[in-house]
Amino acid sequence: MSVVEKDSLPKKATREAFGDEIVKLGKKNKNIYVVDIDIGKSCKTTEFAKQLPNQHVNVGIAEQNGAGLAAGLATTGKIPFVSTYAVFGSLRMAEQIRQEICYPNLNVKIACSHGGLTPANDGGSHQSIEDMGVLRTIPNMTVIMGADYYSTRKLVEQAAEIYGPVYLRFTRDAVPIIYDENEEFTIGKAKKIKDGKDIAIVANGDTVYLAIEAAKQLEKDGISVKLLDMHTIKPLDREAVVECLNIGKIITVEDHNILNGLGSAVCEVIAEEGRGIVRRIGVQDQFGQSAPYEMLLELNGITIENIVKTAKEMLK
Repeated sequence: MSVVEKDSLPKKATREAFGDEIVKLGKKNKNIYVVDIDIGKSCKTTEFAKQLPNQHVNVGIAEQNGAGLAAGLATTGKIPFVSTYAVFGSLRMAEQIRQEICYPNLNVKIACSHGGLTPANDGGSHQSIEDMGVLRTIPNMTVIMGADYYSTRKLVEQAAEIYGPVYLRFTRDAVPIIYDENEEFTIGKAKKIKDGKDIAIVANGDTVYLAIEAAKQLEKDGISVKLLDMHTIKPLDREAVVECLNIGKIITVEDHNILNGLGSAVCEVIAEEGRGIVRRIGVQDQFGQSAPYEMLLELNGITIENIVKTAKEMLK
């Protein structure tokens, strides 16, 4: 596995990856459509609309209508990507996603920007901290969040290729590019960044970079870290989680409520196996505030320092 090793990594929002990849996919496959909810500039679909106008529909500020329209397109063999903010694409559209997309198992992709705390100064109303948890409970749904620009492009490409409902979550803010552009990813299969024997860290999305940096610090202190990028939380890579039980001490890190997200998904496996200890780092079951992204992470303990501290406390 190739991770970029630099003191200062370039940054790019993963919504940019979606915008770039969907144009490429739409040119290659004329069945791919974008259903916009009137925020194409924010969700990075304006270029798709410009280059592929016959494969683009803007329904206005009407998420539920967009979901229904996408369902209709899917019944005709099209592959629609509904593009909006995560907080609206998961919650406002929840009933339509359940009844009109997942229940009949239609080939609709919900592609959402502004995931987690990354909307930052937009405030708690726009910070989607429960989206992956809500949607992973719906049968037939696949739930994905890439860690950086290149992994997100690969996962969007795969989402277009597999059949069935998929929820793709992107960052509003720029996040470090940690993977080489040729790195391969498989939906439902964790990416092992490094192996270790003392503690396991399982992260996803914009927290993977924090986990990598924390692992570097722990290694300097002689602590061997196994590190996984769990980009798909449904279907969860159960085998990868069970392998972590050879270590027995696991930390999960996510930009999502610690309830019903990555941490909960991992805990479900651990509880069923009947062994191991898990500590969850994520949004502490509280709404966000209007503040810089880094401050919001710190308020919830989603930091390199807290990952290191938690690991050392678990090893005492």
